[in-house]
Amino acid sequence: MIVAVYGSARPVEGDALYEEARRLGALLARRGHTVMTGGYCGMMEAVTRGAAEAGGKTIGVTCAEIERHRPGGANPWVQVDIHTETLNQRLEVLTRQPDAMIALPGGIGTMAEISLALNLSVISQEEPKPIILIGRSWRETFETFYAQNNGFTSPEDFSRIRFCLTPDEAAELLDQ
Repeated sequence: MIVAVYGSARPVEGDALYEEARRLGALLARRGHTVMTGGYCGMMEAVTRGAAEAGGKTIGVTCAEIERHRPGGANPWVQVDIHTETLNQRLEVLTRQPDAMIALPGGIGTMAEISLALNLSVISQEEPKPIILIGRSWRETFETFYAQNNGFTSPEDFSRIRFCLTPDEAAELLDQ
């Protein structure tokens, strides 16, 4: 199974969040999953690194628009680089190609990935893909959003998201 992992580009090696992401990558690889990330730094690097160090397969989805803003290319643990021209093309790959999605803490880019994945799940005729969000902030964010917009959302849509606190819990939810 290909599992896309979304998360912040800001953590660096040694940060608790970086190490948590690295652990998640290793857990997924040991379970036989191919890890797909945005391919750059921060949690994307950590997840890819953890998976590669555990002997797993890694895919990075990079983009010319991002590289004009932040040069550097894919991190060294990306084994297969799917290079797109635009951010929208990158988002399409990161949300349509994987069999499941997991999000670590992140910012606007991570929120965009989760939102698109969730929207595709809502409108798809196919079996919903797992969407697992790690961290208290995601639960609080989505509970608030759904509570404040309940005339525009449905409980069924909210039920498509699974919440947990740790990489271990995320891996267990994925196995279910």
